[in-house]
Amino acid sequence: MRIAASTRGRMIRRKAVKPHRLNPGSVIGIAAPAGSYAAEDLEKGVHVLRAMDFEVVVPDDLCVAERYLAGTDAHRVEVLHRLFADPGIDAVMCARGGYGSLRILPLLDYALLGAHPKVLIGFSDITALLAAVSKRCGLVVFHGPVITTLGTASERTLAGLREAVACDRPVRVHAQSARVLRPGTASGPLSGGNLTTLCHVLGTPFAPGFRQRIVFLEDRGEAPYRIDRMLVHMKAAGCFDGVEGLVLGTFQDCGTPAEIWEIVEDVFQGTEFPILAGVEAGHAEPNLTLPMGVRTRLDTEDRLLTFECPTEG
Repeated sequence: MRIAASTRGRMIRRKAVKPHRLNPGSVIGIAAPAGSYAAEDLEKGVHVLRAMDFEVVVPDDLCVAERYLAGTDAHRVEVLHRLFADPGIDAVMCARGGYGSLRILPLLDYALLGAHPKVLIGFSDITALLAAVSKRCGLVVFHGPVITTLGTASERTLAGLREAVACDRPVRVHAQSARVLRPGTASGPLSGGNLTTLCHVLGTPFAPGFRQRIVFLEDRGEAPYRIDRMLVHMKAAGCFDGVEGLVLGTFQDCGTPAEIWEIVEDVFQGTEFPILAGVEAGHAEPNLTLPMGVRTRLDTEDRLLTFECPTEG
């Protein structure tokens, strides 16, 4: 594998790197790179992970609340660095989204993260962190639940998480209730996440590239006109040039699904890539885990996403 000069803020790897597969007894460390959280929700999530036969490490200094953040920027970065550098930690799951990931992106040591590839899991505001680590380190990352959502997670959410991080075969996500907005098949790595967060990293060195990729989008609590505005903004900025396919997750409290689908069809009229809407990933339940960065096939006829095995033994 070719590795470029390893400095803060610069690309250090040339291709995607698969983290090691999790097994019973694997150790998941908890990071809080964004918002502060309720201790009770964290404890419920820890209990769920242990019931799934994982060991869990919660740093003693994980959260020293600073306004709406889980500590100062420097503190949140230090905890994340410590977990990645620790050889006894096999994976890192984020505590909560909220807000704050964007603040720490310029402070991260991407050489350190890239030198210790591990399963990294989160969603919502964590989209910014996933995008930056994927882009700068070449690491396959996982758009999936944060630990404070696990206490109320469905069995499908938990099964989807386990399959994505612990199986030794391709991961298949069936979306039988999804709506085909434009039929077809597409192949390419999956990229994307929370639409609002992606708009906030637009124009920064941490924005993901979507060319020759399948794009995944989801959101919560945004009025339909705001969804329209964000999609138009990203389209005008060229974000969707060369996209192979589009997958829409849940848009919870964003109007009706029909309203969102109508906006998407309008914004993307004149394009030819397949579009599948209503995949069960995002802020609603279930929140299925989607590996990002490995080869993915989208088949709208079967309403199926098939991911190359995202981990290695």
